[in-house]
Amino acid sequence: MGLPRTQYSQEFRKESVKFFKESGLTLVEAAKRLTLAKWTLKNWVYADKRGELAAVGKHQKPLTELELERPTVRKKLGLRCK
Repeated sequence: MGLPRTQYSQEFRKESVKFFKESGLTLVEAAKRLTLAKWTLKNWVYADKRGELAAVGKHQKPLTELELERPTVRKKLGLRCK
């Protein structure tokens, strides 16, 4: 079983893009400060430029209870997530 996918709220996506645009940071630097993968932020920025940011993640299934708990349990057990 791989890492559970992370789901971000529409507001978080919007604020992350705004932060990147206003910060003057490179995409990599902004992603690090937001603790995001650079590709995630890059996708959001491009979607915003196309006026499609609101559609990002619209069709994602909600995480299951098990997927939500897994990283916490692994951390408590001192295991690395794979």
